[in-house]
Amino acid sequence: MKKKNILKILLSIFLLLIITVISINIIVIESTKKQITNDINKLSPSECALLLGARVYKDNKVSQIVYDRILKAVELYKKGLVKKILISGDHGQKSYDEVNTMKEWVIKYGVPPKDIFMDHAGFTTYESIYRAKEIFLVDNLIIVTQEFHLGRSVFIANSFGLKSQGFVADRVNYLDWFTSNFRESFARIKAFFYVNLKPKPTYLGEIIPIEGDGRQSWD
Repeated sequence: MKKKNILKILLSIFLLLIITVISINIIVIESTKKQITNDINKLSPSECALLLGARVYKDNKVSQIVYDRILKAVELYKKGLVKKILISGDHGQKSYDEVNTMKEWVIKYGVPPKDIFMDHAGFTTYESIYRAKEIFLVDNLIIVTQEFHLGRSVFIANSFGLKSQGFVADRVNYLDWFTSNFRESFARIKAFFYVNLKPKPTYLGEIIPIEGDGRQSWD
């Protein structure tokens, strides 16, 4: 095969990949945008707020992104839009614990312990939502995270038949905005295939209904 023809084939493959990436991103964003808002008055009451984890540090310190998510979830609770808060994050190691760190902040801001549920195996957004449905028996929820992350989150929730809304947690301009959005464009591709293949999460486990006492889910 001539070198010129090989280059044409490689270029065609590259263009096809670019079109696929753009198309999937458009599908995810456009199919969920009506379910996402930064106006709390536009939200309908739901069973729980799904508070998604992200980077935390030692001594109960949290990143700005996590802090903003916590404040928004607490706001939903205090406005009476949710009866429970489900904190889902990475607690796969003793030395790193997103859920307990976030729990302490949620309690600090006045949410009763009985209304705080903890998912220690929410290692990814997909797993957090899968487990919300299968372990905590959630039917409808308000997902609390940053705007760039909400399209994918709501898209996954929709694929599980959950009645979902997205509440924008952005309170400031984040320094890594460009990097986060760039990574998210590829994370949407992964999510697109996950919702079609429906792989099981790392862990499932004992059912803990969301309408019960959240302390049953604590470690």
